[in-house]
Amino acid sequence: MSVLSRYDIQRLIENEPPLVADHIDLEAQLQPNGFDLTLREVALLQSAGSLGVSNGNRVLPPLSPLAFDGLGFLYLTPGIYIVTYNEIVHLPSEVMALGRPRSSLLRSGVAVHNAVWDAGYRGRSQSLLAVYNPQGFRLERNARIVQLVFLRLSGPTQGYQGTYQGENV
Repeated sequence: MSVLSRYDIQRLIENEPPLVADHIDLEAQLQPNGFDLTLREVALLQSAGSLGVSNGNRVLPPLSPLAFDGLGFLYLTPGIYIVTYNEIVHLPSEVMALGRPRSSLLRSGVAVHNAVWDAGYRGRSQSLLAVYNPQGFRLERNARIVQLVFLRLSGPTQGYQGTYQGENV
């Protein structure tokens, strides 16, 4: 397994389908060893969720999107939120990704929690944003909040076939 470099990521973005589509500013988002995802939407969880042994017992809570102010900002009080990214990710069968919060978020008392982006996944992903700072946090629409680090597998695998394939596209 190896981490893809900026050059490798850029080459895969030029493919069809592109590794990452609907980006805001390719030059700013393309990093030495990853790609920054930008904020499209922030929502509140409206009820409890549920996860059982089978997918039939999975219940996701409904979401209530928050409205950005006239300057394109949200003020977030301490708590948890679901964020949706602008970008659509198309992972080939030999590439997976891990998302990490940008360090400016962590230095502000904010974290982003996410799952693995499996090889073969395509979609506009969501993550959990947790504001731990007791003073809250201001966040601007289209801000870069997570860096995806792409890892090349030892070989192609059966692509992701789960429930979230093609989500939010």
